[in-house]
Amino acid sequence: MENNLNLEFEKVYGSTAEYHFFCPGRVNLIGEHIDYNGGKVLPCAISLGTHLLVRKNNDGLFRFRSLNFSEKADIILAKGYTKQGKDWFNYPLGVINFFLENNELQGLDLLFYGNLPTGSGLSSSASIEVLTAFAIDQIFNLGTNKLDLVKIAKRAENEFIGVNCGIMDQFAVAFGEKDKALELNCDTVEYTAVPFKLGDYLLAIINTNKPRKLADSKYNERFTECRTALAELQKELKIEHLCDLNSAMLETNLDLIKNFTVAKRAKHVVSENERVQESVKAMANNDLETFGKLMYGSHDSLKNLYEVTGVELDTVVDYCKKNPNVLGARMTGAGFGGCAIALVKANKYDQFAEELDKYYLEKVGYRANIFKSGAEEGVRKV
Repeated sequence: MENNLNLEFEKVYGSTAEYHFFCPGRVNLIGEHIDYNGGKVLPCAISLGTHLLVRKNNDGLFRFRSLNFSEKADIILAKGYTKQGKDWFNYPLGVINFFLENNELQGLDLLFYGNLPTGSGLSSSASIEVLTAFAIDQIFNLGTNKLDLVKIAKRAENEFIGVNCGIMDQFAVAFGEKDKALELNCDTVEYTAVPFKLGDYLLAIINTNKPRKLADSKYNERFTECRTALAELQKELKIEHLCDLNSAMLETNLDLIKNFTVAKRAKHVVSENERVQESVKAMANNDLETFGKLMYGSHDSLKNLYEVTGVELDTVVDYCKKNPNVLGARMTGAGFGGCAIALVKANKYDQFAEELDKYYLEKVGYRANIFKSGAEEGVRKV
């Protein structure tokens, strides 16, 4: 791959690259829709991701090229930028914009290539942002610490692109560790690296190829429902977040929540937060079987209580439940499309992928894309 990319860089720019960097995508292993309710998430970096080859130039230009997109841009070095349309190069441009606030940069020839499917919930945008931030820091020897690189990448997403995401995606792709998951508090950005050794298993990532059109509007709706549940519980309980409760405490006080649907949302949040805690214990004990059961429990809760799965994701998990070579499966990300993940016997992966593809095509009417991964290292120089 590295040689091929070097050849592509030479084809595009007529010279050799000086630098090569890589940033992975991520999946959230468990802990869905609890980051905005004071709970912890459990993401890991994956093997799919984005490459960036770079060479400095003396032309005072940032040249953006990608092997994935036909749009290209030559942008004159300036003191700052604003978003230009909806093209892909706004993601790296946004990062460069925030570096220019405090740093002198020079022109760069940049070539991006990624194998993360866009719009699948594997954080292709965070991968590009953190990759660009890391590259700028390395190329110009700026000495920025990794958390500050994450914050610059998140600013690019929030303030430049205009997507109001939390910090999990950028954090996971920057701080990922081999064979580890990150138990992350999104409020305080405190984290613990938790062993995630897969042994005879691997992590299958199943892209449903269902565009997540509903995800943003429903996300806001769920956010509001959780705030309603919290406000009603706070009339009697001294809590700051829904995740300050355990299931027994919630059950005792459930009558404070007037609306049945809102009560269901709170039940998911509180039980999912407990599943994250149980998952961390299971991983510490190298108990993949228990973790697999918790994955299924998470998906059932997201389906029945939080109602964010949909036919496509449910079809994948239904198939996994019938397959003896799968320990557990669940949707990952905001829902309504995007990806599911599964723990699959490594020596049965090809058979699993083939049979799931057939099953999914028959039930849904189009195909899924299936990849395999482990928990991998975060952004790095190649």
